[in-house]
Amino acid sequence: MPDHPDDAQSLNDLGFILYVQGRYAEAQPMHERALAIREEAFGPEHLDVAQSLKNLALVLDAQGRFAELQPLYERVLAISEKMLGPDHASVATTVNNLALLFDAQGRYAEAQSLYERALAIRQQALGPDHLYVAQTLTSLAELLCGQGRYAQAQPLFERALAIWESNLGPEHETTIAARQAVSAVVKMASNSTSK
Repeated sequence: MPDHPDDAQSLNDLGFILYVQGRYAEAQPMHERALAIREEAFGPEHLDVAQSLKNLALVLDAQGRFAELQPLYERVLAISEKMLGPDHASVATTVNNLALLFDAQGRYAEAQSLYERALAIRQQALGPDHLYVAQTLTSLAELLCGQGRYAQAQPLFERALAIWESNLGPEHETTIAARQAVSAVVKMASNSTSK
């Protein structure tokens, strides 16, 4: 008797529990099996397949298996763009994840382009003051800082800080970290121009 799509959800749930417990090697086959069931039941371009791919990517990322992430993220992106359209908030999340991967691999030009795309989608889909907008602004600013482009990073950090502050309050740990990032980039920018 073939597996039922409900089996995939149960496997996904079990895989997630194992993932949260840090039992990545045990979580991986759960997500792989859920993916196989969903591909068989729904075909290769279904949103449930994309969700299984994202879950598998989380487990691989946690194991430091970065080389395996790009094809998964690219497949999720292709499915999401086809099923939801290129300007959907879920597409922005996948674009942002791919940018984070490229950033970690030192592929800065590609990462910057993807961060900028994710930012544009998130601003349009979620509004300019959404926390995910602040998240992408911060990632893009950090990428620029890593390249010594402090003057370009500063307004992005400042805008992210304003969003964090307005959504989370001035005493939230994320807001405090953002305030420290702004202070640090201002210092780095002034040091780089005074040399």
